[in-house]
Amino acid sequence: MKTIVERTELQEEDTWKLEDLFLTDSEWEETYKKYYEKSEQMLQWKGKVTDSLENFSAFMALYCEMSPAIERLYVYAHEKYHQDTTNATYQALSEKATALAVRFSASVAYFEPEVLAMEDEAFDTLQKKWLELSKPAQEEAYIRFFGEIRRGKAHRLSTELEELLVQAKEPLTNANTVFSMFNNADLTFSPVVLENGEKLELTHGNFSTLIKHKERSVRKQAFESMHRAYGKFENTLAAMYSTNVKTDIFYSKVRKYKSSLAQALDKSHIPEQVYENLISVVHENLSQLHRYMKIRKNALGVDTLHLYDVYVPMVDTAEKKVTFSEAKDIVKEGLKPLGEEYAQILDEGFRNRWIDIYENKGKRSGAYSWGCYGVHPYVLLNYQEDWNSVFTLAHEMGHALHSYFSNRTQAYVTADYEIFVAEVASTCNEALLIHYLLENTKDKKQRAYFINYQLEQFRTTLFRQTMFAEFEWKVHSLAESGEALTAAKLKEIYFELNQLYFGKDTEIDEEIAMEWARIPHFYTSYYVYQYATGYAAAIALSARILKEGKKAIDDYIGGFLCGGGSKDPIDLLKIAGVDMGQPSAVQASLDVFKNLLDQIEEIL
Repeated sequence: MKTIVERTELQEEDTWKLEDLFLTDSEWEETYKKYYEKSEQMLQWKGKVTDSLENFSAFMALYCEMSPAIERLYVYAHEKYHQDTTNATYQALSEKATALAVRFSASVAYFEPEVLAMEDEAFDTLQKKWLELSKPAQEEAYIRFFGEIRRGKAHRLSTELEELLVQAKEPLTNANTVFSMFNNADLTFSPVVLENGEKLELTHGNFSTLIKHKERSVRKQAFESMHRAYGKFENTLAAMYSTNVKTDIFYSKVRKYKSSLAQALDKSHIPEQVYENLISVVHENLSQLHRYMKIRKNALGVDTLHLYDVYVPMVDTAEKKVTFSEAKDIVKEGLKPLGEEYAQILDEGFRNRWIDIYENKGKRSGAYSWGCYGVHPYVLLNYQEDWNSVFTLAHEMGHALHSYFSNRTQAYVTADYEIFVAEVASTCNEALLIHYLLENTKDKKQRAYFINYQLEQFRTTLFRQTMFAEFEWKVHSLAESGEALTAAKLKEIYFELNQLYFGKDTEIDEEIAMEWARIPHFYTSYYVYQYATGYAAAIALSARILKEGKKAIDDYIGGFLCGGGSKDPIDLLKIAGVDMGQPSAVQASLDVFKNLLDQIEEIL
């Protein structure tokens, strides 16, 4: 039996070098104390920050000093905590960092409302004088920074109403909190009987494993237990979700948007046609998803394909163990199409301890990339010497190098990229790696495994998240037209969407009608579509890089990765060669899906 080691048992070279953030905890404490005291100073300009150039300049100077400093304090404390969540010292450090971030946010909360309250001409004059006085290295970054604040002016209410909305925010947005409490604390599921007769408690955590179980009866039980538990509370859950939808509609009306969709997309300047194109193009290609279900049915050797059969691998998992050293070499080879500079920075990350590699007792689960401005990014892994971990390494290093290029090129105020493009670089890396593996793998079983992996990425990210997006759109549209969102109506919409997406050759089990009730992302409305658009963009970009070489690489790295938040995400993708406003962008990725189906049919 594999034992999980203590943090102290790990080799130093297998851990991340957080000394690049702060050399010691003592240095962190000194910096924390300095900026805790300085955060109070931010309040001195409240109510008068735009009254004079002197006030505005003084505020901006301290703001631009404190923002990256507090970010660095926050990242260090939380990454220390994540490497061993049982460590009381770093539990306390992370709590202090969180408190400081909240304190700072509260101390500058007046800034945007006061900037928004100015007349256009008056603010333009103030901005021009400040730029002439401060002479920032990247003037255009600050013009965008202020422009993004000012852009909300058309949807701003009077000061009194804005204050009222702030006070009403917690009760108006409480549906998510109620759902989270119900979902994580109160809801329980019937146990699952394993093939050896042992009973296993079903949880949110082990459902993703059980739904892939080789024993069909096990995954059937898990599927039914999960959805029937929600079904017992269908009316309560419908009322909860309906409240969330009505809140979206309330805010869109108050803010003078034509719909809740328009309001949600406006945050990142996304045209509505992007949302509409995604759904329409996926609809046009549903025959390929239906084809995939037929291939899956035949590969599994079942008379009827049920929805609890769609997650289990069609082919045996590749058994070869892949050491981390081998994984680094494989990823480097797979990402060679991105050019020499990308390869050098990737290798720098591998050599200079950007990565915390292995699992240890108390370590945060999963994987992520995270860092702060002015320091290289970090990657947390729980590497398991399997192919999934290899793909995760490529994925997280995609995030890391996106941040690296953005931070290196952009001013602090435009370094962060929008959620709309957050998964593009990571998914592009995975696509390039898959292409490399398929080009260099002759073993049929291994090839089938890699193809199955990418087919599942398409199904769960592009098709499934689009189905979610369509459900949200339909539900909000019904509510906006005055129709009640009853449990029966929500179940009907969701069941019919599953029929449409999976096709007549898949048995649409009645329990699936309640799946909408267990998707936490639905309480952050119109969010999930970005997974699908990001995946489509990444697949299209990887195909262009492989086909066109240097020109595509220059556009991708120099235009997109280095672009950060300097332009609207749609425009950054256009520079890289993908126009998400056109149906062709989504279609290009679905052409890859069709090609993968052709390949796996030949093997199976």
